Amino acid sequence: MTQMQARPIEFLPTVSEILTQVGADRILASHPVSTTPPVAAREAERQWQAGLSALTSLLHRIARDPEAMQPEYRQSTRSCGIILCGPQAIWSQTESNEHFITRLFSSGRSLAQLPGGISPDAPKTIELAMPDSGTIPLLGGDPLTGDRFCVVLTSEFSIALVLGIDRHGMPAFQFSFDPQAIATVWASLRSRVLLTHAAQLDALDALVCQFTPVAPHYKTVMRFSQLLLQSLPEAVPAETVRPLPGQSTANPSRRPAKTETPTPAPAPDPAKMCDDREETPPDVELLQALAHEVRTPLSTIRTFTRLLLKRRNLDPDAVKWLETIDRECSEQIDRFGLIFRAVELETSSVKKSPLHLTRTSLEQAISHCIPRWQKQACRRGLKLEVSLPQTMPQVVSDPTMIDQVLSGAIDNFTSGLPAGSHVTVKVLLAGHQLKLQLKSEPPNPEISVHSSPLKSIGQLLMFQPETGNLSLNLTVTKNLFQALGGKLVVRNRPHQGEELTIFFPLE
Repeated sequence: MTQMQARPIEFLPTVSEILTQVGADRILASHPVSTTPPVAAREAERQWQAGLSALTSLLHRIARDPEAMQPEYRQSTRSCGIILCGPQAIWSQTESNEHFITRLFSSGRSLAQLPGGISPDAPKTIELAMPDSGTIPLLGGDPLTGDRFCVVLTSEFSIALVLGIDRHGMPAFQFSFDPQAIATVWASLRSRVLLTHAAQLDALDALVCQFTPVAPHYKTVMRFSQLLLQSLPEAVPAETVRPLPGQSTANPSRRPAKTETPTPAPAPDPAKMCDDREETPPDVELLQALAHEVRTPLSTIRTFTRLLLKRRNLDPDAVKWLETIDRECSEQIDRFGLIFRAVELETSSVKKSPLHLTRTSLEQAISHCIPRWQKQACRRGLKLEVSLPQTMPQVVSDPTMIDQVLSGAIDNFTSGLPAGSHVTVKVLLAGHQLKLQLKSEPPNPEISVHSSPLKSIGQLLMFQPETGNLSLNLTVTKNLFQALGGKLVVRNRPHQGEELTIFFPLE
């Protein structure tokens, strides 16, 4: 009977799966992110705690404002909203339950048994009590127990936050203000209530009907984003994370070091440590700050653009312009995200936190990017042709970054080409490597592909005056591909510009 009852749970999506599918917001570029699972878990935990702290501030403001309650609901429950969380309570118990109704989806496990536990820095600025009837049990084997989530429904806004796993199997924090996404999350939670505690379903439905998911005011999203970034705890330096005795730290892209007799490590020199921290050039620090400041407002704009696109009966011209805004925001967010990641790899952290190289499907990455590459080429008046072999073996790289880095390389490659050029992207098998080759043919052989030289900006960037395109310089780009387990070769051809060849080792 238990097996028969648990079977439907396997088909119910988790909160993290739902937010991943709808493209929820993340804050990857606001601080360093490592693709190794242990460091990614710590980074996601930092973001989760910051998200709860930001949400706490928003809830405090609503609790202090009686007008935030819906008039017809204020008379009966005096509640400002509903909080659905799990698999453990996020806030402890006090008299504040008069403001928010809380329902806990619990597996019955202790907090220490949950993946990652809970940080001692968890926000304690608001405490919400939960009545005795507020716990909804989860069935054994429910994948939802792997998520730490919080869904808040108020008359002003609705939001879902989750600390779970992304599509690459890496720990990640995600959040969404999208009413449709939150409605999907509630539908998944409601199905679980129906399976495990059907007696509470009618009462819970009545509560949710009073606070159906609504689109927020843009100032609410901006305020949450600002509070989230301000609340981020200090990151744990990568150099403080040391392997356990006997634990391997080998990187598959590195040659194994010679065996040496271990010697005691010298005591750290405070003066030397201070010097190491000051080695980062000022222009690199400025670039990190700019990447952060550019991405944050663009992410907010994109969030509201996507909310508007979900509305019905929009004018076709409005849809076209909103899609253009969404595309431009996404391209700039990706570009500055790549620049930010390259800055990380160019600093000392590259030696301490290498990328996580593993089996990667280059075919899947390229196929996913082809529509975006073709649209970009069409906007620039270029013809793009992609040639892939019938079978493409997997390579060794970082699946979480390879599509972003390839897209950045093609964006940079095509940005200076004259309209009418023909661009060819070809993938070939070359011995124990896969070779990705980019070539361009100008419409007129006498036309110079790059009519103006690129100008250097600091140690990492290049600027193209004619187009205003900002890109990583050649040295940094080569280092980026090397960190991905590959190799970039650039060859200049007379009257035809550059030819890019990227090699990736086979699995």
